[in-house]
Formats: sequence, C-alpha cells, structure tokens
Amino acid sequence: MAKNNDTFLNAVKDVRPLKVKSQEVLLSPKKPKPIPKKLIEDERNVLNDSLSDHYLHAELESDENTFYLKKGHSPEIINKLRRGYWTIQQSLDLHGFTSDEAKIKLVGFLNLCQKRGIRCVRVIHGKGFGSVNKEPILKKRVRGWLIQKQEIIAYVEAPRHDGGSGAIIVLIEDN
Repeated sequence: MAKNNDTFLNAVKDVRPLKVKSQEVLLSPKKPKPIPKKLIEDERNVLNDSLSDHYLHAELESDENTFYLKKGHSPEIINKLRRGYWTIQQSLDLHGFTSDEAKIKLVGFLNLCQKRGIRCVRVIHGKGFGSVNKEPILKKRVRGWLIQKQEIIAYVEAPRHDGGSGAIIVLIEDN
C-alpha cells in the first residue's frame, strides 16, 4: 500500500493548483436553460385539439361539398381557383396517414405555407380506397379542418389532372 502511495505522490509532485479569478466559478457553474418540453407538447396538443373532427358546417353536410368560400369574399374566387388562376405552389399528400397524423401534417403544412407567403396549395386526401369500408374518411375531415382555419379563404375540388375528387386546391390569405 505504501508503494502505491509513494508512486502517486511522485507522479503529482510538480502539480500546482490552477489560479482562478473567482471562487464562484468553481462553486456554481452556470446551468443551461431548460428546454420546456412539456410546454411545447402542450402547445402542439392545443393546436391539434383546436380543430374538431366533428365540425358541422352547411357545406359539409351534403356530398356536394366541392367548394368552400370564406364569408365576405367574392364568389369570383371560386371560379378563379377552378380555372387555375393561381399557380399551385406546394402540395401535401396525406395518403396513408391516420386522421390524427393527417391533422398534424395539415396544420404544420398550412402554417409553413403562410409563413413563406405561399398562397395556393393542393392537399391530396385520397378517395378512401385504402380505408376500412372504402369510405373517404380524410376527405370530409380535411375539408372540415380547413373551414375552421382562419387563414383559409377558399378551396375547390381539384380538376381531374390534379387529383379530382381525391384532392382540393386551397387558397391561403396573404400575410
């Protein structure tokens, strides 16, 4: 045991303590700011919960809900959307997503588009061929979610070459 102690003392005999300007630095190093993971999660949940899957609107009650126009806007917007007046700048394909996943994707997509000044987008919700009972679940839900979003001016069913009844063309407000 004494031999180990002598070896250690020999190894550290020339070591000198570091000069520190303040003892505070040694006693209490600054801790990094915490990441508010729970707050971020809660905000995401509030955003998702703010869009109801059971939103009832006159346009959604019939199967003829091929368009929506926000109150106070010119009906000419619908005609312009149908004729391709605005170029589709981005697309979102929701094939294969569950309803909850699709809602999160759609909200994120719309927020990003609005931040980037993108006005006209295509949302592909599909025709329901992959769903249980071959019913288009996302078709009505996506349209209901869009109606609830303040920044959405209008949407129309996409022309056949852009997805037909499996997609919609959406017009987003300017920032």
